[in-house]
Order: sequence, then structure tokens, then C-alpha cells
Amino acid sequence: MQVERPDVQYIAGVDEVGRGPLVGDVVTAAVILDPNNPIAGLADSKKLTEKKRLALAAEIKEKALCYFVARSSVAEIDKLNILHATMLAMSRAVEGLSIQPDFVFVDGNRLPKLSMNAQSVVKGDSLVAEISAASILAKVTRDAEMLALDTEFPQYGFAAHKGYPTKAHFAALEEHGVTPHHRTTFKPVQRIIAGKV
Repeated sequence: MQVERPDVQYIAGVDEVGRGPLVGDVVTAAVILDPNNPIAGLADSKKLTEKKRLALAAEIKEKALCYFVARSSVAEIDKLNILHATMLAMSRAVEGLSIQPDFVFVDGNRLPKLSMNAQSVVKGDSLVAEISAASILAKVTRDAEMLALDTEFPQYGFAAHKGYPTKAHFAALEEHGVTPHHRTTFKPVQRIIAGKV
């Protein structure tokens, strides 16, 4: 499927990583690529190996006209809910760009509040290069944060499951309880808290 691109100078792509995990911030990125400095191999970050993601992230940072990584905190996720927190983080990513885009492609089927024209694209991380680039930066950033959290809380296995709801993560929650980084409004975490109280 081809996504029709508007005839404007600056097009940004926005994506998020971390809506599904039980722990940590939701991380978003916005990227404006340089049409005169193309990057080969951009794809949905989930379909790339970690090594390839890291190499592409470095290339994106070097070649993009501008990029910005933003987030919503665990406290904001618990206060607003994950959808609204994600939309807020996406708005922050676009607002943080040093060049204000003329148009924004957003991955998914919803649009955050933006001051310029925008279009949501389902599976955009596979269809729009700017969204692919944003997905790679967001994932590399969040994965690095999960590795840091793993050194702080090694018993939870964050390096392996990145905070997603896996059997190993549930077992660690059962055994060790909830960390300050867990999202307390997510049902599996609520169940653990209810059981411990």
C-alpha cells in the first residue's frame, strides 16, 4: 500500500514504544528525514534485529534533519490512562523538534493534538520512512532504559522481556512484588498490589 505524501517541505513521522508493558514510561519519537541524505533499511523496529536497530538509530541521528524523543511517565500513565498518555507523549515529540514540520504522519489509528496537519497511518512503521525512523529511535531508547532498570532490579528480568507481560515477569511480580516503576493501573499489577495488601 502506498501512502500519499503531501507536497510540503518538512514531513515528520511519529511513533511510540511501550504501550503494552507493565513497567516504565511510554516513549515516543518524532523524526524529519533529509530527502537528500537517504537511509537504507528503515523498517518497523519490531522486525529488525537489535544490532540492526542500534546501527540504524545512530544513522538516523546523524542524517535526519532533526529528531526528538519524548515520553509520558508512569505517573502520567496511571493518571491519564495509557492512550491519553501516549497521545500526550506524541505531541511532546513533535513540539520538541527543532524544525516545525508542515505535516505529520502518525503511526496507528488516532491523532494526538497537533498544531499542523497530520494523518494517522495504520502499520505506518512499515509504510512511511519517517515513522519507521521514529519507531527505531523510540524502541532503542526504551530498550536502553529497560536494561538500566534490569541492573537496578535484576530479579525481574527486564533485560529479557522489556517490561512486557510475560510468564517470567508475572512470576517475578508474584515473588518480589511491585517496583516504583510499575504502572499501578494496569490490571496484572493491580492484582499483585491487591494480593499483597
